[in-house]
Amino acid sequence: MKNKHQFMLSVMALACLNSLNANAETFSFDTRNSLNSDTLVLFQSADATTYGIDVLPQSTQDQLNLATADNSFSGKQGEILEILVPSEIDAKRVLLVGIGDAKNLTPGDINTLGGNIAAKLETVPQATVRVLTQGLTTPLFAAELAHGIELRSYRYSQFKANDHAEKNYQIGVDDLSLNQKHHKNLQAVEAGVFLARDLTNAPAGIMYPESFANEARKLKSLGVKVTVLEAKDIERLHLGALAAVGKGSERPPKLVVAHWPGSKDAPIALVGKGITFDSGGYNIKATGTSIARMKSDMAGAATVLGTVKAMAIQKAPVNLVAIMPMAENMVSGHAMIPGDVIKTAQGLTVEVLNTDAEGRLVLADGLWYARENYKPSIIVDVATLTGSKVGALGSVYAGLFTDSEALVQQLTYAGQQVGEKVWRLPLDQAYADELKSTIADLKNTGKEGSAGASSAAMFLKRFAGEQPWAHLDIAGNALTATDTAVVPAGATGYGVRLLSTWLTQPKKN
Repeated sequence: MKNKHQFMLSVMALACLNSLNANAETFSFDTRNSLNSDTLVLFQSADATTYGIDVLPQSTQDQLNLATADNSFSGKQGEILEILVPSEIDAKRVLLVGIGDAKNLTPGDINTLGGNIAAKLETVPQATVRVLTQGLTTPLFAAELAHGIELRSYRYSQFKANDHAEKNYQIGVDDLSLNQKHHKNLQAVEAGVFLARDLTNAPAGIMYPESFANEARKLKSLGVKVTVLEAKDIERLHLGALAAVGKGSERPPKLVVAHWPGSKDAPIALVGKGITFDSGGYNIKATGTSIARMKSDMAGAATVLGTVKAMAIQKAPVNLVAIMPMAENMVSGHAMIPGDVIKTAQGLTVEVLNTDAEGRLVLADGLWYARENYKPSIIVDVATLTGSKVGALGSVYAGLFTDSEALVQQLTYAGQQVGEKVWRLPLDQAYADELKSTIADLKNTGKEGSAGASSAAMFLKRFAGEQPWAHLDIAGNALTATDTAVVPAGATGYGVRLLSTWLTQPKKN
């Protein structure tokens, strides 16, 4: 509906993977200062400016001011004050949300505000939420707020009843067209995030190399070129590392390629680790319940495929190719065993000292394939690679390894913007020296007790080539056991927002 007073944009959060994501929040942007809603949301900065308060009746303003004083509400970023049954307006509640320094909010900060609002209202049965953002100097505040609400409202509901109380958000804005355009692009990113979450949340019994390849094939409808190399192709191309990791499973390995040809520039290649279940092989994972989480060892592949989907939906002018070596690391009479020597596609031989260090093996062949077949200008690989990274950085930061100062700055900046932070960890020849083997070109593990994340990165560097390359170790970032601001418990889709921002924004050098 459109007239000189109002433009209404109604959108629904995007679902993927056979509509497993049952979230269906609705949003509309308009220029009205209407108060007609079940819940009214206002924002206050640290300087005590309350945006939208002038449209409230004086008695409601007085009630709000009294409540902020009584509750020592300071407008600090993240604070939420709830007032039930406010005076003289029909709303059942008012939420006053602190935004801190309004001039310095990043998109990720605003996403977090939206996620916190969604979390606060999650169990509220009333359906209509009116949000007033007029007067805020951040021009895309409304779109980024909606993005945060949508990210937090995601649900993976294939195996349980959907108990999510759906909401209709009506957001008042100053610049309708700008927020409309930006929100559309953000929804493309959400589609990629939700795909990555769906793929990672799915049990390994239904998400294995072939079913992952089938999900990738669905992107053909968006103009993505999808190629799936089968076991015979892997053998013909001498992808010996990928073949070795996958040979213990009854489900054969695949190499999945998804190419979004959005420009005629040399492509940027993303390589994602795709171990759909990691038993550890003969070095079996036997510590408590950790093995149950190993369905998420394909989160790197999920992230790069989700990023391709995000670029394709918004028709981004980017030439992007995702290479996803997919395998199950299982135990059987055919499986790779400790002490084996395997030959990679690059021709280097690897002495396998630990079958649970398999991710770097499949990435080695993936990196080679990207270089040989696409001659990319940049390669970034993404992997849940090492427990050592978790020990160093936990789950707040991903580990970033690269010799390119430009990539350090660009990826760090992109991560800061969206709240998917990265921290540079060392690449050093000393870690490469740990990989020397007496019977092969290199070993697949470094010294016990050493910096395992760095030695793994140095292993990958042998296969990365001469063009700029970065390795993102997202171990610890791919899953969350508890709800966070923009992620309900489960798979996070970590990296899709970071990479999408990096690919589409001007690079900060």
